[in-house]
Amino acid sequence: MDHGQNARAKRPILQAFLLAGLVGALAFSLAAQTSPPTDAGTQGALKFARIYGLLQENYADRINPDHAIFDGAIRGMLSQLDPFSAFFDRQQFELLQQQTRGEALGFGSILYVQPGKVLVLQTAQGSPSWRAGLGPGDQILKVNGERVDSLDFQALIRLLSQARSHPARLEVLHPGKLVPQDVDLTPVEVTMPTVDNAFVFPSRQIAYIHLSGFDKKTVEEVEDAMERLGGPKLKGLLLDLRNNHGGLVDSAVGVASLFLKPGSSVLTIRGRAEPEKRYQTIAMKDYFNLPMVVLVNGETASAAEVLSAALEEHDRAVLAGEPTFGKGVVESIFPLSDKTGLALLVAQYFTPSGRSIQRPIPGTALATNDPGLTKTSHFHTDDGRPVAAGGGITPDVVIPPHQLDPWVEFLNQGGRFTDFASQYLTYHNNVGKSFEVNSRVLSDFHNFLIDQGIRVPLEYWAMDQDYIKLRIKTEVFNLLYGLAAGNQVQTEGDPQVQKALTLFPSIPEILKGPHTPGATHASRVARLPRSHTSNQKG
Repeated sequence: MDHGQNARAKRPILQAFLLAGLVGALAFSLAAQTSPPTDAGTQGALKFARIYGLLQENYADRINPDHAIFDGAIRGMLSQLDPFSAFFDRQQFELLQQQTRGEALGFGSILYVQPGKVLVLQTAQGSPSWRAGLGPGDQILKVNGERVDSLDFQALIRLLSQARSHPARLEVLHPGKLVPQDVDLTPVEVTMPTVDNAFVFPSRQIAYIHLSGFDKKTVEEVEDAMERLGGPKLKGLLLDLRNNHGGLVDSAVGVASLFLKPGSSVLTIRGRAEPEKRYQTIAMKDYFNLPMVVLVNGETASAAEVLSAALEEHDRAVLAGEPTFGKGVVESIFPLSDKTGLALLVAQYFTPSGRSIQRPIPGTALATNDPGLTKTSHFHTDDGRPVAAGGGITPDVVIPPHQLDPWVEFLNQGGRFTDFASQYLTYHNNVGKSFEVNSRVLSDFHNFLIDQGIRVPLEYWAMDQDYIKLRIKTEVFNLLYGLAAGNQVQTEGDPQVQKALTLFPSIPEILKGPHTPGATHASRVARLPRSHTSNQKG
């Protein structure tokens, strides 16, 4: 979503639409005296006003205008266009504005929630939860006098959602304590970082940064993380854009400016009512010229694809993982009256080589990728590597994700690893950062599952040993040291991350131009020696 263009003052579209309807209705009532206008817009407004008038006069029950117009007419009209245009009511529009600022109203806690159980996993520094002394492993027993263990899951989620926007009293049991403590919290606007995981692989001096999205603070967050992790001393960066659904295009351009030379093309925006706009990198205080691998998957979309394509087409980074989502359109936010808003698809964006990566969406205005919007059907990186258009970004090196079997999926969905970690820490108060999951811990987990009435199939138990160890250690670290520590454990054990790390010695060879005339990029990578590619099962 391109909020960078949203600062322009826009007349309230909804007001104009309703005004046209009223004028149209008046013209309709005076049809005997004057001829009705013939333009399509006014005729459409005439039809809407006529139908709405009949509903108001004759429908069996009284009509709520907000529901009929906002939830019915407007959302119905937008649904016929594309999946990205949307109407936001007051609450939704305020949430959207908070997300753009990188903030949310709440107490600054990340919670683990299961039926009958709520655990604190992390509290943001300076937040109400942090000031109240809440931390990883704390168990919330009551919310405003309501016992957590007496509620079903939906009721519990509803209670927590309501509580975060009003002053609340929590009854909290700290780890190792027998008597719970009452904590009073008042919600504030809490900053939500987009750099949600950052650390260094010590043996390699390669930094890892995961970006969850792009907002106004993202460039500063990435810059700070790079400096904190070692800056010029680093030997490489693994930038993880998996599950990044995008955000501010200006922010993505700013992040690109940290790794591309000033004046490098990032994207071009073209639309029917939008003047063509070219985005280029700018000179930054810090410029990080180090080897890069960018991890992407099917949930990498929009602004995250903008950044990925720019780094790929300037031969600046190796893209690894899975093909991206394919969202190459720009939405602008139009503020309306009554503190509501409208997101409209206004343009398409094109990568530095001129390609569109928008995937076709049948049954919408994006059913086909119009080749007339591009000058050529052949696209290349700066060094001549061919790249594909019209359906997301194909990575240089395909790394399939680890496939989980149904049994461990069931354990994950039921929160069994977190439940076990919580119970384990209750009986083991000497767990430190050297903790590893040994055979005794595995035996305890096996017995825990049996006590919970969960069958342990022998074939899955043997097959999933490495994954089970990783999940148990991750949840123990989450509850002991917070999400940052748990995320690092989980990331270091991620098979896609492990394979991506092996690509760093091969980056110069992967980024070379095509080996043979007419060879596609994908086929060229497939012919690399096995030690230079992770395009294999696993």
